[in-house]
Amino acid sequence: MEFVDRKKEYARLQASLKREKPQFIVIYGRRRIGKSTLIKRVMDFSRGDIYFLADRTSEPSQRQLFSATVAMSIEGFSMATYPTWESLFVSLNRSVDHRITICLDEFPYLVKSCPALPSILQKLLDDKKLKFDLIICGSSQQMMQGFVLDSKEPLYGRADEIMKMSPLAPSFAGQALRCDAEQAVREYAIWGGVPRYWELRENYDSLYDAIENLMLTSEGTLHEEPSKLLYDEMRDTVQASSILSFIGYGANKMSEIASRAEKQATDITPQLSRLKELGFINKEVPFGEDEKKSKKGLYHVSDPLLRFHYRYVLPYNSLIELGNSQAVLDMFKKTENDFYGHAWEELCRNYISSHGADGVLYGLAARWWGSYYNEQQDKYLPVELDIVAESFDGKHLFLGECKWQEHIDAKEELTRLETIAKGLPFAKNYEIHYALFLREKPKNPNGVRIYYPDEVMRER
Repeated sequence: MEFVDRKKEYARLQASLKREKPQFIVIYGRRRIGKSTLIKRVMDFSRGDIYFLADRTSEPSQRQLFSATVAMSIEGFSMATYPTWESLFVSLNRSVDHRITICLDEFPYLVKSCPALPSILQKLLDDKKLKFDLIICGSSQQMMQGFVLDSKEPLYGRADEIMKMSPLAPSFAGQALRCDAEQAVREYAIWGGVPRYWELRENYDSLYDAIENLMLTSEGTLHEEPSKLLYDEMRDTVQASSILSFIGYGANKMSEIASRAEKQATDITPQLSRLKELGFINKEVPFGEDEKKSKKGLYHVSDPLLRFHYRYVLPYNSLIELGNSQAVLDMFKKTENDFYGHAWEELCRNYISSHGADGVLYGLAARWWGSYYNEQQDKYLPVELDIVAESFDGKHLFLGECKWQEHIDAKEELTRLETIAKGLPFAKNYEIHYALFLREKPKNPNGVRIYYPDEVMRER
């Protein structure tokens, strides 16, 4: 798969390495997000740059492996014995005759085998005698943040650059997987913006084949991916996985999650907060309400791969272990439009928040659910709106509906939105704008503002 996007990260990293003095750079982000690929693209191995990928072996083994890696650039370096990391780095610094870049990838593994390593690096950095740029990189967001953002840690305040790498934007899915915009929505709903997942998907002729072979078989490369992600970040992976399972299977309120976990709400709050920080779940409140004060908060699995796993993989793992992946795939096929529809709504809300509409810029778009006053029936009726957003100047209100189904009547949907808007408790004193977000062209589209996948998924 071709290298897509990461232009800002690439430029920032390159600019840092071109500064006058050697740099200390920290890069972190979830597994398979593309950290190593980006770093290796920026490094210049022809000038002797050194890239070292740590593993879970002992400290002496790590030092020996690292010195062997250095020897590929500095002849004879591994002939000596280095009893400590400090002696190794001091010797390496003496051996360098020109400025190079050294990357210690999966740095948390090194620290687990040698807890003193951050203090050793602190001493070397504070002496300001290093002749090389040093990049440390890791997939454990919790540990990497702790190393450089916790004021009690030795490396706090030493980094010249701290880069957190996030998933790629949805607009790059179509380019990476060479598909049209409608298919890109489906692909993104399954794999999210993780480049390595896209690479693995590319090995199969169809999305169904990829799902079955990567996730719905016990030997699949991504079958146990959620467990590995949690292992990187959480101390209690059992409870974290249980919470994700409850949410993925429809327990969205705090009280429901706590009840299924057979715990008090206060007992699971720290786990929910950590899962939210990691981007694995999100807490949704109706438009206009404060997340901290709202009593209507709903939790959802926000990461696409995790959302699929906890809806279709974990509940049917017994079938998968028996080799009946086809039965699970058939269950997915029966509900796939609902699954894609959820992702489509999120993509559309993000589109309005980031791009605006018809020259108007809006704040964060959200869903809204509650009751509106229906004049014709003279009573309040329950309703859910897929997209509600207020403009930054406070003069405009955007109302949108997202449909992934077929055979939509656009005029009917617009009329429904207009009727609801008249009775919304928060829609007074706005200029209201309406739009539909549809998978395909509907009936009666004239006079209706419609967004299609090719616009929502377009690269900017």
